[in-house]
Amino acid sequence: MGAPDYLPGHGLLAGRTAVVTAAAGAGIGGATARRFLEEGARVVLGDAHARRLEESAHALAEEFGADRVTALTCDVTDEDQVRALFAHAEHAHGGLDIVVNNAGLGGTAELTEMTDGQWTKILDVTLNGTFRCTRAALRSLQAAGTGGVIVNNASVVGWRAQRGQAHYAAAKAGVMALTRCAALEAADYGVRVNAVAPSLAIHPHLAKVTSAELLAELTEKEAFGRYAEPWEIATVIVFLASGYSSYMTGEVVAVSSQHA
Repeated sequence: MGAPDYLPGHGLLAGRTAVVTAAAGAGIGGATARRFLEEGARVVLGDAHARRLEESAHALAEEFGADRVTALTCDVTDEDQVRALFAHAEHAHGGLDIVVNNAGLGGTAELTEMTDGQWTKILDVTLNGTFRCTRAALRSLQAAGTGGVIVNNASVVGWRAQRGQAHYAAAKAGVMALTRCAALEAADYGVRVNAVAPSLAIHPHLAKVTSAELLAELTEKEAFGRYAEPWEIATVIVFLASGYSSYMTGEVVAVSSQHA
């Protein structure tokens, strides 16, 4: 089964301001930024890769308007850069409504061969980075007092075991738990916190660094016999960011056709 046709926007996020981390390039973050713009939002792009960020922001600004696209380099392992990203959103657009914590880092290593450095790096970007950005977002949204939405990017490996992924799985399971706990606290001031858990979403850059054997093995587990396009994950993020999910908080939504 091939990928479906790309879906047009329907103005679901019109007039809202969104911060999206790891938003440069062709992955889920970049697809989410584009979908948000197509749905009428203003978008603040954050990414640790300054050159790719500048290129992405420039391309989107040319297509959607410079008044709707801004960007700031942000390494989510650096608290000062995280604070600067949210301060930039408030300064540029007078506040924020939606935050998508997409930044994460993968890797493969058997536990017996895994170093402390490998373990720590994956958790610092994927879990601690989500914590830092969630904390900054909640502080901003609480102060504004006008509600808001946070969507975190988890993974089905937070539920399901996979060899060589102990560090990544632990981090993503942590993102799920963080999502649920943050949702309870954020509900006091009208903020919703949910997460998506993709199974397999591949873009051209990732495909280049993934062996054909591993890609075939992972794809075989998907019921449709293919991996998801990043925009297919982004459409679910749009749903969670929009009023269509107004009664949902603390939920982790699998975006998957995986059967094993």
